[in-house]
Amino acid sequence: MIDAFVLKEQDDPERLVDGVAILAKNWWIANKAREQLSIEWDTGDWASHSSELYESMARDLMGQAPKETVTDEGDADAAFASATKVIEADYHYPFLAHVPMEPQNCTALCHEDGRVELWAPTQQPGGAQLGVAQTLGVAPDKITLHMTRSGGGFGRRLTNDFVVQAAAIANQVKGTPVQLIWSREDDVRSDFYRPAGWHRLRAAIDADGKLTGFDDHAVTFSTKGVVPFFAAMEAEVFPAKFVENLRYGVSAIDTRVPMGALRAPRSNGIAFAFQAFLDEVAEAQGQDLPALLLSLMDGVEPFPSRMGPFGPAPGFSAPRSIGVIHKAMEMAKWADPSAVEGRAKGFGFYFSHNGYFAEVVEASVSERGLVSVHNVWVAGDVGSPIINPSGAHNQVEGSVIDGIGQATALAVKIAGGGVTQSNFHDYPLPRMPMVPQIHVEFLKTDYPPTGLGEPALPPVLAALTNAVYKATGKRIRRLPIDAETLRQA
Repeated sequence: MIDAFVLKEQDDPERLVDGVAILAKNWWIANKAREQLSIEWDTGDWASHSSELYESMARDLMGQAPKETVTDEGDADAAFASATKVIEADYHYPFLAHVPMEPQNCTALCHEDGRVELWAPTQQPGGAQLGVAQTLGVAPDKITLHMTRSGGGFGRRLTNDFVVQAAAIANQVKGTPVQLIWSREDDVRSDFYRPAGWHRLRAAIDADGKLTGFDDHAVTFSTKGVVPFFAAMEAEVFPAKFVENLRYGVSAIDTRVPMGALRAPRSNGIAFAFQAFLDEVAEAQGQDLPALLLSLMDGVEPFPSRMGPFGPAPGFSAPRSIGVIHKAMEMAKWADPSAVEGRAKGFGFYFSHNGYFAEVVEASVSERGLVSVHNVWVAGDVGSPIINPSGAHNQVEGSVIDGIGQATALAVKIAGGGVTQSNFHDYPLPRMPMVPQIHVEFLKTDYPPTGLGEPALPPVLAALTNAVYKATGKRIRRLPIDAETLRQA
């Protein structure tokens, strides 16, 4: 070992947090030296924070009026007062870690003349440059960043804390390049997590079986009173504008758990809650989810462009949605009553990141409550042309596998103000035996092409839980799916 010293936090986890840096000739020696450290951490006011506390706080908030209304169309209260039937359910999804195959790493060299060189696999090089400049007090034009190949990101490398850390360490030994490499445990326990969320959903059905009212009270998280965009409730989540009387409200729990964008930010959790709940609504109406979706969208013209989180974006198109819904039903032979014994099919649809996807999952559940996914049929509309078809298929297949992993096994839990998971033994990513047959078809429409790395993920979550319900008669309203609740007596 060469040296060890303390780095002090700057009240911003995207830059520096309290830590001890160990310098050695190689990573193995540094890591073995770290194991010998005896550190007493002061977790302060956040020591009492835990997943159980957040659950309790969310339940209390959902029992009150929302702190903020984000959508209010028609008269939701009147619709529920006059309803023949009211459907109500609570849904929950947990914090998630990114766990890219390559843990965070950066090489930094602080020259004696004030120049800084960085080699980093970052998704946001400008943010890395600015963060290092502010931390070291160096002009941005004195910083050169070399982007290296990234072993996965999915939003994790939009946050450049690991780059700032490497630069701060290198600043202590000017003229010597420093390579910072996180362990897997560092990566899991020092992430910027997909925010957890709760939704209390209600639907009003009139005497004719029509969906006349819809209400959601979402509980999410804020940092210092501010809800980040990737934790926010979107005002136009379907079925907004398709149900005459509709209201979305939101309340927030303040936390210091670092949060960030994860593949299909916002949509990946919200899609599960809404599409699974709409499946419940459809059943109460005596129909299935595709029939409900198609009835709501029938004859509706495309909406005008809107302002998204990254600038102007095309508005929701009912005709494009109808196209992928019909295509997925056709691919999966949805109307065919025959099925492999023990298996059931579930449906999911979502519009996110300017892409339209409808998906059907065929799954079974063992006597031990273990879920197996056999087939997934995916119909997508991301405009035209698709220049690299094999790359497009890979994006969709990866999204589906990612979503299956999130639904069946993944959750980050908080205890004592920290994360309890550490590695793949308690945060088990999908492996080859879990991967189903994935069938992908694209509708080539006369619209500009959009991104494809994100919109194929959200529908598979609800499609899978809806399939589990059809196979077992048990609704899945919390992720990940708990085998104990499905275990047969």
